Amino acid sequence: MKHERDASGHWLAGLSDPMVSMRDFLQAHDELIRRQARRMGLNATDMQTLRLLDLHGPLGPTELARRLDLKTASVTVVLDRLEAAGHVERIRDERDRRRVTVRALPQALDLLFDTWAPVVRALDDIARGLTPAQRSGVCAFFDGAAAVIAQTPES
Repeated sequence: MKHERDASGHWLAGLSDPMVSMRDFLQAHDELIRRQARRMGLNATDMQTLRLLDLHGPLGPTELARRLDLKTASVTVVLDRLEAAGHVERIRDERDRRRVTVRALPQALDLLFDTWAPVVRALDDIARGLTPAQRSGVCAFFDGAAAVIAQTPES
């Protein structure tokens, strides 16, 4: 399938206004992640690892590798860096010493919260300023977008 280009040369010409806004949002989000990671003294993958541990609680290295779309050897390097910085700890299973779980340490989660809370609160202020109908429309769009993304095959 051939895709038209818009005036800027972008390959998705003719997108709807919500999609153009989403594209701009995602671009700003990607840059924000890089800036926030730098503020925290991390790279983007290290910060994403901490965010996953914050959202899901302790995870094994294999599950982290799956969620980060990295090889387990690469996750080992990430975890070594985060552990050396005092952000995570590896916990060995008492019954099976080969089994390891990784958890974010409280001070790392505090740093994550302190870095992200102002942005999250500002975005929430925007959402709270919407009318109920606007909120419903925004939620419908994002819920639909999330469903499309979740159903998109890996390969």
